[in-house]
Amino acid sequence: MSAAHTRLILARHGEVEPRYQRVFGGRIDMGLSDHGHEQAARLADWLAGIEFAGVYVSPMKRARLTAAPLLARNGHDARFVEALREVDFGAWTGLTWEQVQERHQISAFDWLHALDRGDLPDAEPAGAFQRRVAGAVDDIIASHPGGTSLVLCHGGVIRAALAHLIRVPLPKTARFEIDYASVSIVEIAPHRAKITLLNYTPWRSLP
Repeated sequence: MSAAHTRLILARHGEVEPRYQRVFGGRIDMGLSDHGHEQAARLADWLAGIEFAGVYVSPMKRARLTAAPLLARNGHDARFVEALREVDFGAWTGLTWEQVQERHQISAFDWLHALDRGDLPDAEPAGAFQRRVAGAVDDIIASHPGGTSLVLCHGGVIRAALAHLIRVPLPKTARFEIDYASVSIVEIAPHRAKITLLNYTPWRSLP
């Protein structure tokens, strides 16, 4: 990360369709709820005035649908990056939070710790997940030194990106709220990175 004064805007996709809410969706290619589409429009309003050096989007449907209003307004050609896909929850995929508690005696809120311990059967290993996200983030930073890039992806991916940039273990990011259609900003300078905005939700504050 040799770029000076480079900025990453990390945005999460909007609220997912109702049948997948409070579910470990991971690699399920779900759409957005009606409210999720509204959140995406509000997110586009908030981001519209920012000049992006690059726009990078997870290829999963919920991320593409969230990016669509912004891309329609500013004319950016987004780059869809496989490494920005959500983590694979393995045997937990499709389970509700309550089912995970009942079947595995693990709270849904402890999923980062469980992933790190290897307690999710058939899931993507935590180390592999972190490496692929870190590689994508480093490539984006290197491609736009001194610029601002938008990365529109998933809650788990944003946590992995933040862990990489501020150099903390992945489970430590469990204390960060990363809501639907939220924005977090990281300013990157040589040898350090600083979170300047965390979990801002434009859809809650714009008129």
